Amino acid sequence: MGNLFDKHLKAVLNKQQAKATVLSDGGGLGARVSPLGKVRWQFRYKIEGKNKRLDLGDYPDLPLIKVRELARQCREWLAEGYDPKLMRALEREQTLKPVTVKDALEYWLVEYAEENRANAAKHRAQFERHIYSYIGNLPLIQTETRHWIECFDRIRKGIQGKQRPAPVAAGYVLQNAKQALRFCRVRRYAASRVLDDLSISDVGKKQCKKDRVLKDKELADVWLLSDNSRLLPYYRNLLKLLLIFGARTQEVRLSTWKEWDLEARHWTVPKANSKTSEKIVRPIPESLCSWLLALKQQAGHEDYILGELKAPEAVSQFGRMIWKRLKHDEAWTLHDLRRTLATKLNDLGVMPHVVEHLLGHSLGGVMAVYNHSQYLPEKENALNIWLERLTLLATPSEKVVLFEKVKG
Repeated sequence: MGNLFDKHLKAVLNKQQAKATVLSDGGGLGARVSPLGKVRWQFRYKIEGKNKRLDLGDYPDLPLIKVRELARQCREWLAEGYDPKLMRALEREQTLKPVTVKDALEYWLVEYAEENRANAAKHRAQFERHIYSYIGNLPLIQTETRHWIECFDRIRKGIQGKQRPAPVAAGYVLQNAKQALRFCRVRRYAASRVLDDLSISDVGKKQCKKDRVLKDKELADVWLLSDNSRLLPYYRNLLKLLLIFGARTQEVRLSTWKEWDLEARHWTVPKANSKTSEKIVRPIPESLCSWLLALKQQAGHEDYILGELKAPEAVSQFGRMIWKRLKHDEAWTLHDLRRTLATKLNDLGVMPHVVEHLLGHSLGGVMAVYNHSQYLPEKENALNIWLERLTLLATPSEKVVLFEKVKG
C-alpha cells in the first residue's frame, strides 16, 4: 500500500496553487501537481547514477489503483536491467499499432517462404481465403486458440454451397501458420504461442501416404490423351511433360523458356521453383527436341513453356478429374505420375539414386554432403528408356515384352 489516497488527490485536483508540488506514493511513484491543479503521474528512477523520469498519465483518467500496477511493472523492468521508459514506449506501440494476424503471416511469407518455399503463392492464397477473411485484422496478441480453431473448422467441415470439406488442407494450413508464428517469435517481430498446443489431428487429418501406381493400360491412356487434339494445348503439353520427366506440377507450370537449353539439351529448374530449394538439372532426350522447338514457335513471345500461367487451383482441378475422363476404376492425381515413373524405372533396373535425382529429391546421409554429381548421362539413359516404354505401351504388340529389366 502506498502513501496516497484518493482524498489527497481530489483535494488538490483543479485547485490553483502558488507553485508545483509533488505528492509521493513511494517506490518511485509520485503525482506532480501543477500550479493550475493538474495532476500527472510520474515514475522516477536512476540508471547508472543518472536521474530519470517517466510520465505515466493524468489523474483521474488514470486512477490510483491502475497507476500503482504500472509503477510495479516499471520496477520489475528496472530489476531485469531494462529502461522503463523504453519498455513503456515499446508496449504502447504494440497497443496502439499492434501486429495483426495478417501482418505476422505476411512477415513469414515475405521474409522466409517466398525464398525457401516453392509453394509460397499457394500458402498466401490459403491464408487469404481461410484466415485473413475472418481474423486477419485482429491483433495477434489478442487472438485466442478458439479464433483459429473456427477458421480450421470451416476448412475441415466446408461451407455448404461454397466450399467442400478439406480436412487435409486444414492440417496443412495449421502447419504453415504454426511455422509462421514461430518464425515471428524467434525474430522478435511478434510473440504468440496461441497455436502451440494444436496438432493436425485437432483440426483435420494428416495426408495419407499414397501408393497409387498407374497400370500399363492407364499409362497408355494418359500418353494418348497428351496427344488428343480435343484437350486444350495447355493441358496436353502439361500432361506430356509431367509424364516424361516425372516433374512436380509446379516445376512445369512455372517453367519458362530460359530454363530450357535445347542446344545443350538440359532443363534446369531454378531453386525458386523447386520444392527442395535446390536446382534440378534434367537432360532433354534428343527425340523430344523437335517437339519442343515446335512448342517454342507456337508460344511466340510468351515466356512460359505452356504458353500461359494458370493458377495452381485450376491445374489441380484438372488433375483430379483425369481418371474419370479416362474411365479408370481407381482415382489418381498428377502427383501419382511421379510415383509411377519412379516405380517403373526401378522395375527396369535403373539405379535408385538416378531415379531420385531425376525426380528432384534431396539425397540423404553422406551422399548429400559429398556427392554433387548430376548423373546427366545416367538420367538421359533412364529418360530414353522411359520414352521408349511409353511409346510401346501406346502401340502394344504381342511380340513386345514391356518393362523388361535393363541389362547391365
